[in-house]
Amino acid sequence: MKEKIVSVERAAAIATELRASGRNLVFTNGCFDLLHVGHVRYLAAARALGDALLVAINGDESVLALKGTGRPINRAADRAEVVAALESVDHVVIFQEVRATALLEQVRPAIHVKGGDYTAETLNPEEKGALEKIGAEIRIVPFQAGYSTSSLLKKLPGAESA
Repeated sequence: MKEKIVSVERAAAIATELRASGRNLVFTNGCFDLLHVGHVRYLAAARALGDALLVAINGDESVLALKGTGRPINRAADRAEVVAALESVDHVVIFQEVRATALLEQVRPAIHVKGGDYTAETLNPEEKGALEKIGAEIRIVPFQAGYSTSSLLKKLPGAESA
């Protein structure tokens, strides 16, 4: 599994190698703090859209900035290893920024996938601009209703404030 976890430079090289052979790299990103069935289904759907799936995982400081105090629950290296263990995932990269804009510009995937809680209009404008610049296709996969890390945390005893 750890061999699936790659550097930014290796992720970019993988995308280049795939393009050169006429194949497509699918890219998605997120925190993936507590892996649940919604994540598993989402990543399987993303993988089905191309020849290889690269999952970019937010580093710990960016998860804190995005999700607030008490997050992440798991360290980035641990989250990366768990995601890498999934059959649908070919490669995992950790990025430190809140937005994946710079990483998208470096990797230049053929397809960028977001969950159904997004629309093309609600994507971060900076990320959307980078995707247009590199010519990546934006695909939205159906939202897995009823599954979220935040809702899982609220079920834990003493976690009313999560």
